[in-house]
Amino acid sequence: MPQLDTSTWFTTIMAMLLALYLITQLKLLNTNFYQPPLLQKNPNKQTPNNHWQLKWTKIYLSHSQLQQ
Repeated sequence: MPQLDTSTWFTTIMAMLLALYLITQLKLLNTNFYQPPLLQKNPNKQTPNNHWQLKWTKIYLSHSQLQQ
């Protein structure tokens, strides 16, 4: 039974990885990511008086209350 020739495997695998990297880079180059609109300060615009827009709170149980 002939022995498997593995002398070109390294070159083949490295060429494949390079090709996959380049294809991925070209795909990402053409991808349009979401760009949030630029915020413009408008003095005439009235914001509603909502405290949730100004501050987020975190409600949690302390460790001592969990052992009841």
